[in-house]
Amino acid sequence: MRTSAVHQKGIDDAELPCRNQDPELYFAESPSDVELAKAICQTCPVRAECLAGAFERREPWGVWGGELFLSGAVIPRKRPRGRPRKNPDALPAAPVASRSAASSAA
Repeated sequence: MRTSAVHQKGIDDAELPCRNQDPELYFAESPSDVELAKAICQTCPVRAECLAGAFERREPWGVWGGELFLSGAVIPRKRPRGRPRKNPDALPAAPVASRSAASSAA
């Protein structure tokens, strides 16, 4: 039987940042929540072991060891929901007045 890194190092669960947060945060849909979860992991005393375990188990998704997993691989960031812009550098165009409004003003 394998023993977890937490028990091997004699660390109390109260010392683990993830045990003091809502577990849903580590599986959040919101990119800002995912970044918060990754930041919380930075101070964890078993961060490296958590990350190694996630790689070993090929975790399907979530934040493990301060990294975001998707389909068993680390990805840099979570994209927001919805369709991305065709040209992310282009600014939205200013609204154009309708012809009926323009003709009634003349």
